[in-house]
Amino acid sequence: MTDNPVKTRREGPILEVTLDRPKANAIDLVTSRIMGEVFTEFRDDPEVRVAIVTGAGEKFFCPGWDLKAASEGDAVDGDYGKGGFGGLQELRGLNKPVIAAVNGICCGGGLELALSADIILAADHATFALPEIRSGTVADAATVKLPKRIPYHIAMEMLLTGRWIDVEEAARWGLVNHVYPGSDLMAEAWKLAELLASGPPLVYAAIKEVVREAEDMKFQDAMNRITKSQFATVERLYRSEDQLEGAKAFAEKRDPVWKGR
Repeated sequence: MTDNPVKTRREGPILEVTLDRPKANAIDLVTSRIMGEVFTEFRDDPEVRVAIVTGAGEKFFCPGWDLKAASEGDAVDGDYGKGGFGGLQELRGLNKPVIAAVNGICCGGGLELALSADIILAADHATFALPEIRSGTVADAATVKLPKRIPYHIAMEMLLTGRWIDVEEAARWGLVNHVYPGSDLMAEAWKLAELLASGPPLVYAAIKEVVREAEDMKFQDAMNRITKSQFATVERLYRSEDQLEGAKAFAEKRDPVWKGR
């Protein structure tokens, strides 16, 4: 459909997901539910290994919640669909790499969407903020996530004042991994996606599950669960063809051929 606010492009094991809602790529309830379906299918399709999420155009990645839609009746506590707002931040069992390619203004729920990715690449004109404080609302997911991703005091300043930061500052605090000229951003995102797609999917799954589950665990408790294969993805990995293939490829001094099984 030409009016679909979520455009997808798939090439082999890579899925590109583009928010395309002029003028600013804001997310309303319908768009969020579509994104939830897209990312659920990505999660469940064994042939797709990596996703890139970005925004259409050169000005906006995503400003988050569509306030115009809210003024027309979209409830802020309405049905966001699978995975919660934007389809990513509460999607259970997502054990595949996701890259956010931030191509412009990234604020509010848009920043929360980017924070739901594993790696954030940004154009050199990208800017970031959490302006919810100015409209009397809470940036809920960012309030949970941001103080764990960048220095506490910087995160609190952004949350409490709504101030904007440019991409250089975002990179300085570790909010983004790499900064590229806007014209190069998507090519670099695809280059990274191709690198990840060539890697071992079962190892990626184990990494993501361990990182997610171990966040609130004591170090030794997490280590004990890993070594005793008490994570489902680790158990699957250690009993897989890929585990044996990795050892064989190393012994034979060749590149491994990962099958995801």
